[in-house]
Amino acid sequence: MSTSLDGRKAVVTGGAQGIGRAIAQALADAGAEVVISDINGEGAKSAAAEIGQGAEGVTCDSTDAAQVERMLEDAAQDGAIDILVNNASIVPFIPWDDVDLAHWQKIIDTNLTSVFIASRKATDMMRAAGRKGTVLNIASNAFYAGTPNMSAYVAAKGGVIGFTRALATEVGKYGIRVNAVTPGLTESDGVKVSPHAESFGFVEMLQAMPGKGQPADIAKVVAFLVSDDAGWMTGQCVNVDAGMIRL
Repeated sequence: MSTSLDGRKAVVTGGAQGIGRAIAQALADAGAEVVISDINGEGAKSAAAEIGQGAEGVTCDSTDAAQVERMLEDAAQDGAIDILVNNASIVPFIPWDDVDLAHWQKIIDTNLTSVFIASRKATDMMRAAGRKGTVLNIASNAFYAGTPNMSAYVAAKGGVIGFTRALATEVGKYGIRVNAVTPGLTESDGVKVSPHAESFGFVEMLQAMPGKGQPADIAKVVAFLVSDDAGWMTGQCVNVDAGMIRL
């Protein structure tokens, strides 16, 4: 297997840091021309500069349909991109008693509606260009675990998994593949400065293998799933959490 992405144009949302940045690095290393999209535009540009290999960083709010559509049009190569990675996310830590409608809507918009917005535009462009592209959504094993203090997040990520399965069925006839990855607790930039950082010891006791998950662990699986090596896979959700959740 080669996992070569030579000549592919890829967009990674929320790619300024953490898992998204690691994914952008892995795709660039495999030969893809990567656009890192993030509401933190300076962070996206800094990440792109560090990655090199033709990577580009752009400012884009993943919940703003007009911004996303313009970003994907600008990134298009011969009418469409080849790879869309929907990674943009907010990971909250809020007890159920403190969850109000404003919080719920913000988390759903950022973690689920953004996936629809980008996928709607990207798959339309792929079909119009006759491109057999691929969409890869980042969900979370929190959906399977029902992790506390994250009710809106768990609901949103469950929606991402369901949407992945449905969209794969809708666009498979055009040669477009749609898959998802469910990371476990990962030692990313955001997690390290959040209350979730205190959970590694407990989570490690539940894992089949010891250790702390790293962004690169997720990125390697993503690079495989968007490559031709995974060309007979669609509608799948691949769990990457050292066996914490055994499906």
